[in-house]
Amino acid sequence: MTYPACPQCASELVYHDGVQLVCPECGHEWQEGESASSAETATVTDAHGTPLSDGDSVVLIKDLKIKGSSQVIKQGTKVKSIRLQDGDHNIACKIDGSAMNLKSEFVKKA
Repeated sequence: MTYPACPQCASELVYHDGVQLVCPECGHEWQEGESASSAETATVTDAHGTPLSDGDSVVLIKDLKIKGSSQVIKQGTKVKSIRLQDGDHNIACKIDGSAMNLKSEFVKKA
């Protein structure tokens, strides 16, 4: 059976998992009848309520420990070219060349 491409990354490797479709490349999950525009209706805001969008630059407002490591990302670190995603950690980005997921409540728009 053929499934529609992932609305987030356009991958063709989509599979059906019970009641929803799942993209193994980006991890996006959605209902079969859901369109890409309905998935993006939720607005992501920074710690001060400013709306964020893909490609924005943000600054950390708090020191953040990296899970599974003894390293810390310092307050004031500027992160460029963020990508919004669904879930608890709704910002995907790269910090010092490493892929990271951040919560929008710990950043402010630069």
